[in-house]
Amino acid sequence: MIYSTEVEHMCRVAKGANHGPAPIPQEGKWVQSREIKDISGLTHGIGWCAPQQGACKLTLNVKDGIIEEALVEVIGCSGMTHSAAMAAEILSGKTILEALNTDLVCDAINTAMRELFLQIVYGRTQTAFSEGGLPIGAGLEDLGKGLRSTVGTMYSTVAKGPRYLEMAEGFVTRCALDENDEIIGYEFVHIGKMMESIAKGEEPAAALAKAKGSYGRFAEGTRIINPRHQ
Repeated sequence: MIYSTEVEHMCRVAKGANHGPAPIPQEGKWVQSREIKDISGLTHGIGWCAPQQGACKLTLNVKDGIIEEALVEVIGCSGMTHSAAMAAEILSGKTILEALNTDLVCDAINTAMRELFLQIVYGRTQTAFSEGGLPIGAGLEDLGKGLRSTVGTMYSTVAKGPRYLEMAEGFVTRCALDENDEIIGYEFVHIGKMMESIAKGEEPAAALAKAKGSYGRFAEGTRIINPRHQ
């Protein structure tokens, strides 16, 4: 350690109270975190790129400072899907400090990592008060049946009004309108369920029919439209 001349000539004064860092809630315990290995928790972070062309939702399950599980969900920019694939390979097995200082390929993913890091080290995780935290695989369960991200895609113009394209339930195939041409319901296909059925050997037409459903007062519509072509 190199000290300046001014410091070298100072006399030593003893430090007073030193109680260490304030404890943070982690997986049902209060922890005084001094090192990266003291950090555990599952939480999410949202990031965006500089031109704000796309966004990333990053979910990490950290145990003793190590990223044991990573879920990378992206939307907006086509190149982000390839970036997410590389980030998924990069993240697992790294400490959260390593991940924070690693190029995760895409600006949005890097920003999500920064935001998520802040939550984790300040004890603002989803599992802050969950005893023992969540098992590895909990992040995947966020996707639900069919293991597909929940996406909402809507489009609207003054001239032609709104179009529902994708909802939490799935890909919207048709919208029902009432006598005032207002949307009162929609029909959807749960893509994840359909692909699972096809993978198990079911005929595509049968799998499609089984994965269809409707929401709202779809059956009462006076007019049914295809939101993408009508």
